[in-house]
Amino acid sequence: MLEITNIRQGAVLTHFHGRETADSLTVSVEGICDHGGAVLVNGIPAICSGRRFIAPVPLTAKFNAITATAASALGEYSQKIKVVWDKQSFKRFNFYIDDNIFLFTDLATQRLQHAFDHFYLKRLKQIHQQWGLKVTLNCFYHNAHQEFTLEQMPDCYKQEFIDQSDWLKFSFHSRSEFPDRPYEEITLEDFCADYDLVRHHLIRICGEESFIAPINVHWGALQPSCAEEFIRRGSPCSTCTMRPFVSGGPSSAARLGKKNDIAGVQQSSALIQGAAFGAEYFNRPEEDSYLLRERKYYNFELGVFIARGAVCCNLVPLQEIPARLKNYFALAAETGNEVFGAASHEQYSFPYYSNYLPDHLDRIELTVKLLVEHGCKPVFFSQGLMGNLAWDK
Repeated sequence: MLEITNIRQGAVLTHFHGRETADSLTVSVEGICDHGGAVLVNGIPAICSGRRFIAPVPLTAKFNAITATAASALGEYSQKIKVVWDKQSFKRFNFYIDDNIFLFTDLATQRLQHAFDHFYLKRLKQIHQQWGLKVTLNCFYHNAHQEFTLEQMPDCYKQEFIDQSDWLKFSFHSRSEFPDRPYEEITLEDFCADYDLVRHHLIRICGEESFIAPINVHWGALQPSCAEEFIRRGSPCSTCTMRPFVSGGPSSAARLGKKNDIAGVQQSSALIQGAAFGAEYFNRPEEDSYLLRERKYYNFELGVFIARGAVCCNLVPLQEIPARLKNYFALAAETGNEVFGAASHEQYSFPYYSNYLPDHLDRIELTVKLLVEHGCKPVFFSQGLMGNLAWDK
């Protein structure tokens, strides 16, 4: 057996993990070789001690292959992994707010003189001016609480949104809040129709400059063909709850033992067990534990970063946010993580919502404040390498 043990397939590596220059990041690759013979890593002779080996390997590209090889009397053994160099990495955070439609409902009915006179946009702008917030509002087409659609929203505020598009972006989320998990089981054509519908109206209302590719969808789950389309349309990053290579899984028909209508998905009897299906199919302990500590990795099969957020503001009481982030910052100091994510949901800001949180916007501001005070810069994960544009220069 030959195995690289200190770096995982898809690892996102930075100056924390090695010696960085303008041209390369040199990292130590460690592993074990059962027969204890000579090992080469990318052609570089490794230092061997019993079964252990270590070699300095320069990474010179955004995406890099690392190959360890060892020859024996039984032939050559090898392992190849691929990793990412996050060149000139810096502390940064992405913030998105899901489920936006109340805002447009209000703007269409109240017809304020300026869009940013609306309390929700006004407060977000104040947080931007005070703390540099960049935020993506992920949007519905249909308001499930009042009879309203984006079709009824005029484009009279378009220039205002364009003028603020350096920090305020809009994106697709779903056709409507209900049904829950709308894209776990849906045809590709219907998913594309929903995406195109929401995108069309957001561009009409807010300007093309204001639209950005989403990094999640409603309830964070997509069946495989839709996930591929989601990525093809320009989404280079996904929240970990989506995990598009598994989240859709087989269809309901397949789970009931009927003909499988998703090509390439293989079933075992253990999966077709009704209620047991979710726990069996979604449980990926190696990936879960890796994301719990490292917070992100790159899925080379799909060509997308998978990221795990830190705080969802509507779920964490105001007084608990500092301790929650302090724990994340402490973990980041151990692992070298410089990429953070935070989120919330629009409706909790609105007094007429049944589960209104009077301090919801305060929670958002406190989260942003603490991230910025920790040295994080606001970015959009849909741009560059999770907000790092060094490879685009």
